Amino acid sequence: MEQMTGIHIAGRWVAGASEIENRNPSDLSDLIGRYGQADAAQLDEALDAARRAQVAWWAAGIQKRHDVLMAIGTELMARAEEIGRMLSREEGKPLAEGRGEVYRAGQFFTYFAAEALRNQGDLAESVRPGIEIDVRREPVGVVAIVSPWNFPVATPAWKIAPALAFGNAVVWKPANLTPASAVALTDIIVRQDIPAGLFNLVTGPGRAVGQRLVESRAVDAISFTGSVPVGRQIAASAVANMTKVQMEMGSKNPMLVMDDADLDLAVAHAANAAFGGTGQKCTAASRLIVHEAVHDAFVERLVAAARALKVGHALEDGTQIGPVVSEDQLAQNLDYIALGKAEGAELLCGGDRLERPTKGFYMAPAVFAGTRNDMRVNREEMFAPVTCVIRAGSYDEALAIANDSDFGLTAGIMTRSLSR
Repeated sequence: MEQMTGIHIAGRWVAGASEIENRNPSDLSDLIGRYGQADAAQLDEALDAARRAQVAWWAAGIQKRHDVLMAIGTELMARAEEIGRMLSREEGKPLAEGRGEVYRAGQFFTYFAAEALRNQGDLAESVRPGIEIDVRREPVGVVAIVSPWNFPVATPAWKIAPALAFGNAVVWKPANLTPASAVALTDIIVRQDIPAGLFNLVTGPGRAVGQRLVESRAVDAISFTGSVPVGRQIAASAVANMTKVQMEMGSKNPMLVMDDADLDLAVAHAANAAFGGTGQKCTAASRLIVHEAVHDAFVERLVAAARALKVGHALEDGTQIGPVVSEDQLAQNLDYIALGKAEGAELLCGGDRLERPTKGFYMAPAVFAGTRNDMRVNREEMFAPVTCVIRAGSYDEALAIANDSDFGLTAGIMTRSLSR
């Protein structure tokens, strides 16, 4: 039996030029495995294999693509408990979230299996007699996918599934922090009846592998989710090669709490939005803009809710907040706590590293109050279990604060008024 490493090229698992250790952020004594790191030559081989396989995959037809994607999605959903447990062990989100992510990823594949059968294109009459206009949709070719660690199965799934559904080949570079999740998803895909090389996994360092991938003229389209600095570099590379590119980069999501809000409901939603997934979500509500009429009562209840959250091992029953994904991420989070204090924000709770029975990257959920929207903690994506409360005098002021951001991903409002 082949050993499943972090690299799958041209229909086979291969050893990497080097290896990295993958440890459980809930328990650093738990070594999940060692995973290969691809080099430039292996990446080039993957791109060549993808180019060859794509032609056969497109020719196989829509029923074939439907059947393959349906099988992938069905297996993911059937194995959601097993793969979700591994995902939580590796990334640190509570087991219920890991299980739910894998099941949702399966749904992405079954959805796009159906889309593969949908009639594409148009047929129209021309203004010239005897002429018809036939518009057909064709695949772009080889798609490079670069995905983050915070949703290591779902995010790549919603990129991979449509790419395969519409006849493309894929070269996937996942995040180095979650190689086991990448291997599990790859194993399901490559066991299907697909051309060798149609789907390639190239785990490796961003500079050596990721940069070379997005700069390659062998790539026809790029799909990226990640940080703004990396996204800017990818965009520049794509423009230089006239490569199609799709990106989602960063966020600083506001939640507005109005004077007519149900405060218990508002606090429950705010705590979940801010601290769920340890705040390591692009949709995390890190800015809570609260009407001054309910500000003090809301903050008091939010602090109590944050303190009541159970921070612990991702696989332990009752855990609501798992560990931060890595030592570097935890250090960055603590730096933001120090920055918030230096900027004049009042830390009402949390923000410190926690000790648990197993050594891991645990952090207490933090609430800042007395913040201004021009503070860096309210301008920059933190990816941390940290939220900042901003006082607003009116609905219009709250709305203006919410819209004063470099980002535009998600927003929420707690109110009883549909007009708002």
